[in-house]
Amino acid sequence: MTHAFSKKQGQYLAFIHYYTKINGRPPAEADMQAYFRVTPPSVHQMVLGLVAKGLISRIPGQPRSIKVLVAPDQLPELE
Repeated sequence: MTHAFSKKQGQYLAFIHYYTKINGRPPAEADMQAYFRVTPPSVHQMVLGLVAKGLISRIPGQPRSIKVLVAPDQLPELE
């Protein structure tokens, strides 16, 4: 199954994937905010958008519960 996502969405997906792989747990929204140098609302809206498109899953209210639903070989390189 192929997923359609924008370049920016792909970067967030790649970041979540590699962060989880390296750290053994998913990133917090604050980690994404620091990496992409954006505001907390920007990260939160991106997360909600990725959930709505079925690209990630998460448990609302539970920290670090993000899981990428896209196969690693379909993710772009992290820039």
